[in-house]
Amino acid sequence: MANDIPQRSYSAPCPGCGAPVTFLHAQSTHAVCAYCQSTVVRNGAVLRRLGKMAELFDDHSPLQLQASGIWDGQAFTLIGRLQYRGSNGTWTEWEALLADGSLATLGEDNGSYVFSRPGAAQQALPAAGTLRVGQRVELSGTAYSVASRDQTALIAAAGELPHLPPLGQAFEMVELRSADGEVLSIDHGRQPPLVARGRAVRLEDLQLRGLREAIAKEERARQFACPQCGAPVQVSLASSKTVTCPQCHAVIDLSAGTGGELRHALQDEPLRPLIALGSIGRLQGVDWQVVGFQHRLGRDPEDPDESFGWSEYLLYHAKRGFSFLVDAQDGWSMVAPTTGAPQLSGDGRSASYLGSRYELRERYQAETDYVAGEFYWPVRRGDKTSNSDFAKGRTLLSMERTAHEITWSSGGQLDSATVAQAFKLEGRKDLFQRSDAAPLSAAAGLSRTTIILVVLLVLVIVLVARCDGCDPQRENCSSSGSSYSSRSSGASYGGYTSGGGHK
Repeated sequence: MANDIPQRSYSAPCPGCGAPVTFLHAQSTHAVCAYCQSTVVRNGAVLRRLGKMAELFDDHSPLQLQASGIWDGQAFTLIGRLQYRGSNGTWTEWEALLADGSLATLGEDNGSYVFSRPGAAQQALPAAGTLRVGQRVELSGTAYSVASRDQTALIAAAGELPHLPPLGQAFEMVELRSADGEVLSIDHGRQPPLVARGRAVRLEDLQLRGLREAIAKEERARQFACPQCGAPVQVSLASSKTVTCPQCHAVIDLSAGTGGELRHALQDEPLRPLIALGSIGRLQGVDWQVVGFQHRLGRDPEDPDESFGWSEYLLYHAKRGFSFLVDAQDGWSMVAPTTGAPQLSGDGRSASYLGSRYELRERYQAETDYVAGEFYWPVRRGDKTSNSDFAKGRTLLSMERTAHEITWSSGGQLDSATVAQAFKLEGRKDLFQRSDAAPLSAAAGLSRTTIILVVLLVLVIVLVARCDGCDPQRENCSSSGSSYSSRSSGASYGGYTSGGGHK
């Protein structure tokens, strides 16, 4: 693919090391020297050194500087890279130079991508600190929901940059999302605040060239000694913020890197995932690798003595990012966070998304009680969220809420046989079966009386088994012992944010 961006490049020696520093865009004011990491500012034909930029945190992104593609009918080239850190980890923004000479931003956060353009606000923006998560806001005639509000800081940069915020200086970033999938971000680190509008994209659709796939294959996993037992711990994905020790099962926080003191927490009674970590399974036409596993508990806020459990497998694909495979009492489901924000009804009993209406299944408080593998967010035992699950047939929609963020996830149910086959575990397919049973069509040849008797027999067996030592901390059952606690299909449907939007 030819790169026909009509720009004349400008190059000058780096004041730090003398290596050439090139500017492709006339409005770019800053650059980071690829050789000595000096941050330089352009003043006419002269470059001035401002200091040294922190090195980029290697996040195993398939993107790199000078990668090119097509978006919105125009060729583009990635010319700059900015890395930020918020309360839930780090993310990257790429400066993209378009064929018409304008700039856009390709935001990347653990496999989710959003292309956005800066745009002037047509009305006064809410002041910093006045918006709250979940609030409905109307800007320029479009209704948005406040998806996140967080303190953000630049931690590293590379390439050519039209704007360079102060390194390490925190500022407020607010992200709004509309029902039709538009993402609007407000960057309060600039005055006046910068507004950007964007939509989700998939790397496959951008016709990208110059990706770093060959480089990624040569990278070696990080390894360090467990701070609890000293056993070697290997980190396969450099974007991971949490990893567990394979020996003592301690949960280790990697958010500050592996070179300093590592915080950790011990876990008792380790669980053995039904699908082994590292397994590769083909679902929805994509080869996914299982990189993380967590067990979660749900409790009805009106009856906290009742609890139920479910498991979530974190799946990874280099170009699709992360998805969640959820193993709940009444079935399997596969989901991913949405870019848009579904619209809740006034009473919260239904939600509308992409033209479909979903009915509320249940509300509950969720808590993480066991983790294994790697996670792209700083996961901790005891993490709590407020959840609402909605459904329309076999299609699922879920909302998770924390103090700083609301995340919507969507997906659908999977047959247990499909999951077993995907991971080549047909020999153990009986272990994958859940109470969602077979499709109704499979029972077409049975009489109604036979079906009722079979259902009653299954219920009796389940009740007896659950009365005989069921542990709600490790199984999908009720903590009150003899009572049966049902669970809406898909549990939280994956739930935890993978960012997107401005990130």
